[in-house]
Amino acid sequence: EVPLVESGGGVVQPGGSLTLSCSTFGFRFSSYRMIWVRQFPGKVEEWLASISPDGETPNYSPSVKGRFTISRDNVKNTLYLRMNDLKPEDTAKYVCGRSDGQKGQGTQVIVFS
Repeated sequence: EVPLVESGGGVVQPGGSLTLSCSTFGFRFSSYRMIWVRQFPGKVEEWLASISPDGETPNYSPSVKGRFTISRDNVKNTLYLRMNDLKPEDTAKYVCGRSDGQKGQGTQVIVFS
């Protein structure tokens, strides 16, 4: 069973916002750097953001910096991705991952008017 489960995807108009969640279980969440990536058709994958185990140090891809915010709750063992000012080119499957390579199944985001 995959210990990472994403939720919160959906259909949104350009300029809109979504918050994705990644619920985790079965491991010590607070010990791992966590990441968000997105996958496009053809298995093309783009790294979006990462966050340190204590949540103090986020890093972002230039393509989303200023629009997306990664955060985590080490009590709820949950990772988040707040996405603002969404664009049609943000349409993709969004996947959370652990620093050792474990990833979830993803949640689909579609941006269109």
